[in-house]
Amino acid sequence: MSEQIIYSDAFDALDTDWRWLRENPDHWRLVDGGLEIRVEPGLADTVINALLRGAPDRSAGTYCIEVTVSNLNAPIQQYEQVGITWYSGDKPVFKLVKELIDGDLYIIPGKCPVADEPIRLRLTVGSAEWKAEYRTAGADAFTTAAEGELPAPENDCVSLQCYNGPADAEHWVRFDHFVITRLD
Repeated sequence: MSEQIIYSDAFDALDTDWRWLRENPDHWRLVDGGLEIRVEPGLADTVINALLRGAPDRSAGTYCIEVTVSNLNAPIQQYEQVGITWYSGDKPVFKLVKELIDGDLYIIPGKCPVADEPIRLRLTVGSAEWKAEYRTAGADAFTTAAEGELPAPENDCVSLQCYNGPADAEHWVRFDHFVITRLD
């Protein structure tokens, strides 16, 4: 199976195809080819500084969305997380994140334990299905965390976001090497 890159972003500057959901301009920055966002308190439906872009037309093929996520500060808040969220009809449908749960870090969905290190997330979407994968810094291949079904396409978007941050500490996360590929 071959992969064709249809979009890539090194975060030297924000492409005009991105848009902010509940932007707080003082709590995000572009640094050395990466996007850094402060992890604010909140939940999926109140997330601050979610960066969205239109998703590829999955009725026309299968696509992979990839990004490397890093915690610049060790997570301490229950459910503090960073990753990719899929939106359909302006509502979050599911997420592929590195999340702190009961003192340990996991890839969600799947609750796969990981260390506090940079993690490459890979979300594969087709016309009616998704597959969530991840790869640690030293791994050669992706590990499947979970698979599931998607609702029919409806103004689909992909988002880079973080939330459930501590109210009394300044925590930042980093996104690097965002890529969308089409699988043939």
